[in-house]
Amino acid sequence: MLRRPRRNRKSQVIRNMVEETRLSVNDFIFPMFLIDGINQKIEVASMPGIFRYSLDLMLEEMAACIDLGIMGFDIFPAYPESKKDKYATESHNPDTFYLKAIHKIKSTFPEIVLMTDVAMDPYSSDGHDGLVENGKILNDETLEILAKMALAQARAGADILGPSDMMDGRVGFIRSMLDDHGFTNVSIMSYTAKYASAFYGPFRDALDSAPKMGDKKTYQMDPANYNEALIEADLDTEEGADFLMVKPALAYLDVIRLLKDNSNLPIAAYNVSGEYSMIKAAAQKGWIDGERAMLESLLSIKRAGANVILSYFAKEYASFVK
Repeated sequence: MLRRPRRNRKSQVIRNMVEETRLSVNDFIFPMFLIDGINQKIEVASMPGIFRYSLDLMLEEMAACIDLGIMGFDIFPAYPESKKDKYATESHNPDTFYLKAIHKIKSTFPEIVLMTDVAMDPYSSDGHDGLVENGKILNDETLEILAKMALAQARAGADILGPSDMMDGRVGFIRSMLDDHGFTNVSIMSYTAKYASAFYGPFRDALDSAPKMGDKKTYQMDPANYNEALIEADLDTEEGADFLMVKPALAYLDVIRLLKDNSNLPIAAYNVSGEYSMIKAAAQKGWIDGERAMLESLLSIKRAGANVILSYFAKEYASFVK
């Protein structure tokens, strides 16, 4: 007998009935860029449609996103060079604009989930995620700095902390610091398999956080490696992570599926700046249908196994399905 799978594709109603993967606005966390000041909205040149906001305008943008159903946000601070130093001391200064903004955002929108970034690079004069001495990244010395940063963000009101540094042992170190100070309900979304990728360039433009020397290959993962992600996942799970993240997403769909098939924790994927900007640039050139490419890309991340998707397309997607 001739099988005819096309019968289940013959109308939109039937296609909807048998659809295997469903993407929802509830799947998203929207990354946003924060700058100090008032009434500031500056487009990131390499990320069309994405802006750096001062807090007053960020609150307005968040309100618009909430109206579209977006309830998760990840805030990244952009600091001037004058505020950066070797030890990233501004990261845990209680008077710094980022920590004050976290408190204000959660006070204004207590119903949202607010995620923050734990890494030295936005605050470091070296531009690295760890402490630099004689050209080397010091792992264990960095953990103390990261824990101070994490505790400060938890005190400010963060719901989820995102250690993005890839230092060994940082999840357990941060978890112990949080628990010892009574923040047992603050979650950790570990950047478990964060690869040394070429797709981070626009993000570094947005934060002015590119390394001043060398690269990040001694701590971020080799793009050639697959099974190494399982080692990182096992360690992060043992140390107390609540979510495991793969970053980037589109070039590492196989790694998303690997972690999904081998972990009981929720899997997050970061649809990074370069992945966003490629689609936007090609759409502006008229080479692709930008909206269809966005939807297909996001669906592929969900299909690969991601429970949570961090994406600069979050608002655009939410507007599309509204």
